[in-house]
Amino acid sequence: MQLTAVDKFTEITPEDFQKNYYQPQKPVIITGLAKQWPAYKKWNWDYFQQIVGETEVGVYNNVKSDAYTPINKADGYMKFGEYLNLIKKGPVELRIFLFNIFQHAPQIVSDFTWPEHLMKGFVKRFPMLFTGGAGSITHMHFDIDLSHILHTQFAGRKRVLLFPHQEQYKIYRKPWEVLSLVNFQHYFDAGNNKLEVDKYPALNLAKGYEVIMEHGDTLFMPAGYWHHMEYLDSGFAMSLRALQPSIGGKLKGVWNLFGMRNIDTMMKKTAPHWWYNYKRGKIFKEANKQLELTSN
Repeated sequence: MQLTAVDKFTEITPEDFQKNYYQPQKPVIITGLAKQWPAYKKWNWDYFQQIVGETEVGVYNNVKSDAYTPINKADGYMKFGEYLNLIKKGPVELRIFLFNIFQHAPQIVSDFTWPEHLMKGFVKRFPMLFTGGAGSITHMHFDIDLSHILHTQFAGRKRVLLFPHQEQYKIYRKPWEVLSLVNFQHYFDAGNNKLEVDKYPALNLAKGYEVIMEHGDTLFMPAGYWHHMEYLDSGFAMSLRALQPSIGGKLKGVWNLFGMRNIDTMMKKTAPHWWYNYKRGKIFKEANKQLELTSN
């Protein structure tokens, strides 16, 4: 892989953001945006324990999906307060994602400001909280609705690996899914050979970005960007989603949500092994095309 550091600024003007990041579809970190919000100092484990501790949430482990796994299926359920008690004690490979805490505690919406000076189209019904214990993994994927994302870290550190959407065949995208076949867990540790580059040679061609996010950092992830996240510490973050301005971008997101995902789920239920093997063949066919283009 050929990785570049994500650009990082304390502040950025709307003009610079649009010209250098939004329009060219390039990620950027803004370190000062969230520091203007009450949430920057107010949001912590004890506060969430108090307001939503009794709410039941789905939890997810580090196991990658297989031929039988529907997209976004939780591995278990527990009260949010019980989960917080677990991750306070030490490393726990469990995470929570797509938790709309604002449905249960709508008063906290006033703790942040929608950054509409940077971009428009925010889906204000669905700000989402993402929480993970130290060592938990969000495996390589892109967001199915193809929204632009502003992802703000509020506690702990998190290592993020990013690839533009067009790199999908070099990182072995599963057809009809938003996931990669490759396990990127601990990709930064060359000694453990987790990436198995001999098995997935097109990875050598993939061009992406990486960054370690800390408290207060806001990451702009353009629509369709692949991302893999590893929690270095127990922490939580909030994602604000904004729809693409073009009709085509919106329609692609709708297709992914209601066409592609439903077809994939149906095939996993009716012919899981055949479907998995079919997709696996397509994965390596597309990756080999990328290798051939480079060699010619």
